[in-house]
Amino acid sequence: MKFVQIITFETERLEEMQQLVQEARERNAGRAGGPTHSMLLKDRDNPRRYLALIEFESYEDAMRNSNDPETTKMAEQMGALSIGERTFTNCDLLEMSELK
Repeated sequence: MKFVQIITFETERLEEMQQLVQEARERNAGRAGGPTHSMLLKDRDNPRRYLALIEFESYEDAMRNSNDPETTKMAEQMGALSIGERTFTNCDLLEMSELK
């Protein structure tokens, strides 16, 4: 079953965070078990608040990715760029469809 982790955070240094994510994408290109899709959302009511949705093929893939030392390093760097604590919501993906 596909799995999605939602990370909610606040920052005034979004460009630096996006650079970290881009560098991680380049390092992990083609690596099995990594994220398959991602989406970044900005809260219109709080311009410092963002939600990152990260999709994996399975919960197990996500946990292996979370335990990877490179992921841990990136998470620490992103934490340093965040205001306050980040929250993580773990979700099983039950349904997804394209609406046109």
